[in-house]
Amino acid sequence: MTRQHATPLIISPDGANVTAAAPLGLGAAGHGMNEASIQELVQRHPSCLPIAEIDPLFVGPVAICTELVTPAGSIDNLLVTPTGLPILVECKLWRNPEGRREVVGQILDYSKELTKWSASDLQREASRRLGRKGNVLLDLLREAGHQVDEVAFNDALTFNLRRGRFLLLIVGDGIREGVEAIAEYLQAHAGLHFTLGLVELAIYAAPDGSQIVVPRVLAKTLTIARNVISVPEGMVVQEPDDGDEDSLGLPDSPEKLAARARRREARHQFWSEFLNGLRLDDPEQMLPAPSLGGHVVFKFGAPGGSSWLTIYRDVRYNAVGLFLSSNVGSPGERASLMLADQAQEIATELEGATVDFSQPRPEISQRYVVRDLDDIQERQRAIEWLQARSNAFINCLRPRIRSALLELNHD
Repeated sequence: MTRQHATPLIISPDGANVTAAAPLGLGAAGHGMNEASIQELVQRHPSCLPIAEIDPLFVGPVAICTELVTPAGSIDNLLVTPTGLPILVECKLWRNPEGRREVVGQILDYSKELTKWSASDLQREASRRLGRKGNVLLDLLREAGHQVDEVAFNDALTFNLRRGRFLLLIVGDGIREGVEAIAEYLQAHAGLHFTLGLVELAIYAAPDGSQIVVPRVLAKTLTIARNVISVPEGMVVQEPDDGDEDSLGLPDSPEKLAARARRREARHQFWSEFLNGLRLDDPEQMLPAPSLGGHVVFKFGAPGGSSWLTIYRDVRYNAVGLFLSSNVGSPGERASLMLADQAQEIATELEGATVDFSQPRPEISQRYVVRDLDDIQERQRAIEWLQARSNAFINCLRPRIRSALLELNHD
């Protein structure tokens, strides 16, 4: 993404002297701030967050507390608007590439956990964190000068929490190119109704030794909606599951529902084991969430999420595998086609994989068959093979797809 800032200028009161502020490097060796310092800055000066540019519905929040404890971990900063909209802030120094990837999962976990809360739960935990009694959320809003009706505020806050109607902000001192793909990653894992913003705090040194903090928005998502369907009591809405649908449209038996639930749990366990033991060389590659289905995907950062690596398991044939995927007619597909000139290099690098550009849609894939995926040792063999090949495929294909996309953008 093209950077938005040039160097800030400091002009003397008489206009005679103009001095350029000096950009400071990242982390303690540069600007000297740590993540706790960024938390404190947001807590004391929430207006430093360019919220109006990200989502005007969340303008004018009041800072509640730092390190709010939840079962999923501690939220760095919690802010709430007078209309009952929560804002979650995760602060991160971007010197640690592993941390840049983990921050995505953290803020997702926090937001999902808060959908189980009500206004009373949030009030209780904020009171506990601040050591204040009473309705601390309402008190802080009123202390900030807002006239808030208690009943209307609590109802709105509970409604927004349950719907997952949040503003999620990831705030760092130097968000890099790869981290800007977080927006796309979050959209691919959305079950909430949130807006995401990535905010970089560029830090400069003034001539007198003080520091200038210049916030800027690097990326923002559209609001991601969750459809809610109301059904009669005792009825459920189900998605197709491995061809288990009753062709006559008859209700599933309890035994069939139980068997389907067991299969979903088995798939979720398989992907959890796969992801927990996965070690990637590429620190910028975002990780998917464990799936209830037969595959997971690793997005390669193409516009619209149009290029990705599919990792699958096929219990019918006791096989696992992976292949490069893209949407038809998309930038991701065009980038894949541009790899044809590198087919031999890719085949050498991905020894044993199928690399075929002779068809209208290229194929870069590999498959591995074991005796029985239900056997613990065989399943572990399959997972370890997938982990090693996923790392190899990502190392080989992700940089090539990104280079092809850059070339497309320059055409």
